[in-house]
Amino acid sequence: MSLTRMRTFIEVYRQRSISRAARSLNLTQPAASQHIAALEVTIGRPLFERSASGVEPTAAADELARDIGDKLDAAEAALSAARARSIDISGVLQIVGHADFMAEILSDKLLPLLESGMRVRMHAGNGEMITSMLLEGHCDLGISASPTLDERLKCEKIYTTRLLPVAAPALVDKLMQAQDFASALTAEPVLAYNLDLALIEPWLVKNHIAAKDLVPAMVSRELRAHTRLLIAGFGWTVMPEFLCKQQIARGELAEIPSPVGTHELTYYLVWMHSALRQLRVAHARQTLLRSCAG
Repeated sequence: MSLTRMRTFIEVYRQRSISRAARSLNLTQPAASQHIAALEVTIGRPLFERSASGVEPTAAADELARDIGDKLDAAEAALSAARARSIDISGVLQIVGHADFMAEILSDKLLPLLESGMRVRMHAGNGEMITSMLLEGHCDLGISASPTLDERLKCEKIYTTRLLPVAAPALVDKLMQAQDFASALTAEPVLAYNLDLALIEPWLVKNHIAAKDLVPAMVSRELRAHTRLLIAGFGWTVMPEFLCKQQIARGELAEIPSPVGTHELTYYLVWMHSALRQLRVAHARQTLLRSCAG
């Protein structure tokens, strides 16, 4: 069974479109259609049915995709990484993700890539923007605080950190001396990532603190923007440990004791399946996964 035909099949399966898959693979549409037709002859069963928006996979296609999809991606990634070690991989790598993570954790991990001649362009983005920038081909890799649910994308854990409730030491002392810790805490201003209290709400739930009507005094997707206000004694928040570890060590901030405990935040490296056919992207992915895990 031809690897080229299998790659075409997987791309059509993920894109739900022969024309879009052909563009992604730099094939003509007739060539992509011929690959699918030849594969159907080999298998002896139809793989796709025409629809108004493109094609829909049959049960045979679902079964084949489960069997070969991830294996094909892994094989192509390994081949690309091996080739990247022996040839020039210079060029531009486009990365989109959470600004605080890229600045505090990722930046120094890029040094081996930069020293190899690769040029890096970092773009700040979250959630839907990361997905759209990858799918539209504007970026090669993404850094997300949640795993992707889009089957056109692949992700792998790259870094895990504790989430800590923090405030200025004086405010922490005040909270701990209060007769009702929960009431005292929710009476203080809260600084949040978004209006949904994305990082704060799980900690509140875990520690059995009711905060149904809690409204943030400040919202910023750039979590480092909260630090100066916290150090000045204004409010509290929950943030990744890597953003407050140094301030805690210097005595500028203090961890608010958790009645039950803290929780963790995992970041994911995200990419399009087809992106790993580019040697530069495959090498960068492997390098970042290895260095961030270490």
